[in-house]
Amino acid sequence: MFDKSNLLNELRPRLEENREMLAEWFEQKRAQYPSPLYGSVDIRDSGWKVAAVDINAFPAGFNNIEEDDLQRLVGPIRHWLDNEYPGSQLVLLWPESNTRNPGYAENILVIKRLIQSAGRECRVGSVELADFAEIEALSGHLSLSPVTRCPDGVLVNGQRPDLIITNNDLTNGKIPSGKIPVAPPQGLGWFQRRKSNHFRVVQPFIDEVAKLLEIDPWVLGTHWFVSEDKCLEQEICRKTLAKEVDDCLDMLREKYRSLGIDSKPKLFVKNDSGTYGLGIIEISSGDELLNLSKRKMNKLTYGKGGAEVIDFLIQEGVPTRLKWRDYVIEPCMYSVGGDVDAWFYRANNKKGTLANLNTPSTRFIAPSKLEMDEGGKEALQHASGWHTLVAELALLGLSAEYAELEN
Repeated sequence: MFDKSNLLNELRPRLEENREMLAEWFEQKRAQYPSPLYGSVDIRDSGWKVAAVDINAFPAGFNNIEEDDLQRLVGPIRHWLDNEYPGSQLVLLWPESNTRNPGYAENILVIKRLIQSAGRECRVGSVELADFAEIEALSGHLSLSPVTRCPDGVLVNGQRPDLIITNNDLTNGKIPSGKIPVAPPQGLGWFQRRKSNHFRVVQPFIDEVAKLLEIDPWVLGTHWFVSEDKCLEQEICRKTLAKEVDDCLDMLREKYRSLGIDSKPKLFVKNDSGTYGLGIIEISSGDELLNLSKRKMNKLTYGKGGAEVIDFLIQEGVPTRLKWRDYVIEPCMYSVGGDVDAWFYRANNKKGTLANLNTPSTRFIAPSKLEMDEGGKEALQHASGWHTLVAELALLGLSAEYAELEN
């Protein structure tokens, strides 16, 4: 039996000994799929498993990346633009309509700077923000350009952009792009994308890598299933779902026992189509699902912008053993062009090791700050190992989602 705190450490030699083989495997797989413009991955490391628990196709938060890492992103974004849209000169960056969120506006400023550093002219704006000349960012003002509809799509400052880059998760549907190319593909917007679809397409990759390393694929991912068609609003369906929850928890308890893990498994119930940490609750039994309070039900069914929540992802909860001072932390990886490029850490001293850390009380910690703390150093030790591996797998899954849209 492995102790719960060192299973990944016990298995680490297999990862180290097979780095070259894994690099060749990833190179072969990536050649088969489109390269994502960008993406972010939230990772949980419990000591006995490491898993990507959330993958964003339209990531905000670039403003939390250290300056040195941002400089390293210029090359990848230039390479991606030169390869995918070599004739593009005027780029329209289409943001969310978060006019009251200076942190988000700062994220847009950073993305704009990266695009400009890659040799493109970049304007920021959208049809929804047409009445705004600027919005407040953390470091100053973000200037907005007027965007108007035209028969062929949109114009920015009266000009037709060569490319639209969206940093808008498209919860409310597609933008009026007409014949102008859009990246990432609009089909990845939350108006139709499902979290469960990502976990479906990534699982074969996890299984292959686990076989190469001769480890249990459970160590590299989460167990999950989906509740569809407003099941929580139907009594008979909720009872069936509650039994599925109990069966899943029983399976996880047996898994814990077999590995000597002294912990109680829990599940997260999430909006299968959404972001911003909205619509998430934690449960430890089917009865909890049957007896949800009105407050919890409202929390669970609240979607971004009041969007109706129909399907729910029920996902194995992965506690984090990583700490920095009195904060529990989780790694966040940011990518351009499908590579693992930059890290920062979500930190929260008001939440427990299993809780959703994506709340207003969260801080974002740069790797350089972690180096000054023993707990932080331990987290960084895994960044180049297990954390990078599951991030690479998640990005490969995102590429597979791109490919499905093209077919």
